[in-house]
Amino acid sequence: MTIKQIFETMDYGPAPESAADALAWIVDQGSRFGCFIDGAFTEPGEVFETRNPATGEVLAEVTQASQAEVDAAVAAARAAQPGWEALGGRGRARFLYALARLLQKHARLFAVLETLDNGKPIREARDIDIPLAQRHFYHHAGLAQLMETDQPGREAMGVCGQVIPWNFPLLMLAWKVAPALAAGNTVVLKPAEWTSLTALLFADICRQAGLPAGVVNIVTGDGAVGEMVVAAKVDKIAFTGSTEVGRRIREATAGSGKALTLELGGKSPYIVFEDADLDSAVEGLVDAIWFNGGQVCCAGSRLLVQESVSDLFHARLKTRMAGLRVGDPLDKCIDVGAIVDPVQRDRIAAMVSASGGEIHQAGAVPEGCFYPPTLITGLSSAAPLMQDEIFGPVLVSTTFRTPSEAVMLANDTRYGLAASVWSENINTALDVAPKLAAGVVWINGSNMFDASAPFGGVRESGFGREGGREGLAAYTRAVRTTAPLARVEAFSGEEAAPHPVDRTAKLYIGGKQARPDGGYSRNVFDAGGRLIGQAPVANRKDLRNAVEAARGASAWSSASAHNRAQVLYYIAETLSARSDGFAGALDRMTGRSDGRAEVEASVDRLFTAAALADKVDGRIAQAPMRGAALVMREPCGVIGVLCPDEAPLLGLISVMAPAIAMGNRVVLVASEPFPLAATEFYQVLDTSDVPGGVVNILTGPHGELAPVLAAHMDVEAVWSFSSTNLSRVIEAGAAGNLKRTWVNHGRARDWMGPEGEARAFVEAATEVRTVWIPWGA
Repeated sequence: MTIKQIFETMDYGPAPESAADALAWIVDQGSRFGCFIDGAFTEPGEVFETRNPATGEVLAEVTQASQAEVDAAVAAARAAQPGWEALGGRGRARFLYALARLLQKHARLFAVLETLDNGKPIREARDIDIPLAQRHFYHHAGLAQLMETDQPGREAMGVCGQVIPWNFPLLMLAWKVAPALAAGNTVVLKPAEWTSLTALLFADICRQAGLPAGVVNIVTGDGAVGEMVVAAKVDKIAFTGSTEVGRRIREATAGSGKALTLELGGKSPYIVFEDADLDSAVEGLVDAIWFNGGQVCCAGSRLLVQESVSDLFHARLKTRMAGLRVGDPLDKCIDVGAIVDPVQRDRIAAMVSASGGEIHQAGAVPEGCFYPPTLITGLSSAAPLMQDEIFGPVLVSTTFRTPSEAVMLANDTRYGLAASVWSENINTALDVAPKLAAGVVWINGSNMFDASAPFGGVRESGFGREGGREGLAAYTRAVRTTAPLARVEAFSGEEAAPHPVDRTAKLYIGGKQARPDGGYSRNVFDAGGRLIGQAPVANRKDLRNAVEAARGASAWSSASAHNRAQVLYYIAETLSARSDGFAGALDRMTGRSDGRAEVEASVDRLFTAAALADKVDGRIAQAPMRGAALVMREPCGVIGVLCPDEAPLLGLISVMAPAIAMGNRVVLVASEPFPLAATEFYQVLDTSDVPGGVVNILTGPHGELAPVLAAHMDVEAVWSFSSTNLSRVIEAGAAGNLKRTWVNHGRARDWMGPEGEARAFVEAATEVRTVWIPWGA
């Protein structure tokens, strides 16, 4: 293209970036890479080719790690971890700072290598991926420096296995490695098979930074290597990838005690209201769906546009699509680069061909692994492409009439990663944003990220957060002091104690006493073997009824925190007034003599939860933007809890009070050996202004009810503090809809001490949502 042609057409001329230095680095390494284990590269073993997706040319040969190499990497990480944690936050901060500086010094090398290996435009790698990776290491150097004062009583998990995808190879590495190292963990990281080169370059700068051997280990290969990492003797798994693989990881790690963070797929809505700045919304949509060729888990791949402006908006969008430039990713004027691999390109093409909608594509694309920006209209909300993640430059679109319909359509998916809302009326935007099932919401923007702001999803988009203090906390745990938990058995006997009038204990569902569906009750004996009553035996039908009642009480979540606190105070007052009766009953049920102390502690827990109800604040993340990134705590929804056996009243209240204080509704399965404490307690609830369905109490065998609760699709979280070790059953069952779990793995908890206090339960009872609000003209 000549200068005259450029001026006549106003088209961009080519602006190629040289790949010479990146290719020279590959050659300097011998064009064959081993794994990076214990501070050194191993000799290459069985290798596979990694190719430039834009040209098909082989860039290098990379090792397919063996089981022995994964084991060696884990052993090296295990040996290095105590010394790394012993450096303290300030000592670790110096190394993180050095890594950040080296990422800056080699920024162009990283950017070009990323583009060669992944196919994304050099403009995106240079201006977004690499600077944000640097930002993560700088930010987490600061978090490490402050860790001892900001997170007292916390310790590192230990060895972390990390598996990252191919869409943001270096950035995903930074998201995972930086917080893990800051918290005092060591890592074994597996990059994606198709895009391993920048991870190997990062290993090289780890050596340059003088990072102690074994702190960072990188094993390369296909999904089989990822399975080895997941199965290895590590303390935490962090995975970013597809929902299907995330579900398998949840099942594979069930009952192992491994902590888990999953950042999975999405089908994010992009909502455009009639009063939006349509030109800005079109430009934002280009960034939302065609950034990185649409190979983004939070891509705005579902366009929901208000019907009154849909024709105009689609017309402007098609005009903008016609100007998108698809081609050589190393050309700095290219908008959309190559798809990462022919396998992925063919998958995208097959899904589009089977869509059944009206397909509009931007135009011709070069030969090779390219796919044109695509818009599909005319699909129903239940169509596969409206529900399934495509992971390519494909946008599906539909219309809505009212804000409530927009929310309904936006939430009509099993995912919940991100969403964008476009409106010039801030009241409309801020009304809709909290109603969306999404871990991240962008107002009048898209794809805003920063190391200070947590990122992650709800529903089948995974759980856990990356970034900010919340992301760092996911790599720490409370210092362990408790012993293994012994099974608490119910007393047995034959002698019946006389009662003047029989009192029939029932289940408590939807604010009413209910007989068990199965019609069974079991005898309950005291420590002396005397019969003191019967407890109903709940079955799966009773549990379903309780969950349905809890879902029907959703208004509790929108009640003010002040009002929720008042209800909790009232429960505490009522329980306190009946403390003598409860204390005596507890002593008789358990055969102990600490019933009064348990009642007093229970009243105190209710007061603490009430006090916290309106004091669990969000924050404004200090992201480098003109605006605010609001980090908000919101209720999870319906939480099912298997209550502690050993503390029949205190344990039940310790889990119930903070959960409902935060706006959740609960289904509580009472202490199995001492259920009558719970059936006495629901009489307190009956006189304490608790709306029906907010608290539901079942009695029955934990082992039978746990798998039903874990598999229930309308339950958002399951906790288990039962003395029956049900951790594996619950975590495996929760894989169905990837609900959050908190289980004890057979370890005791001191319910009378700090471990029973509300803070930990508040953390588990809330979900983090990040709302980005840019401002200014």
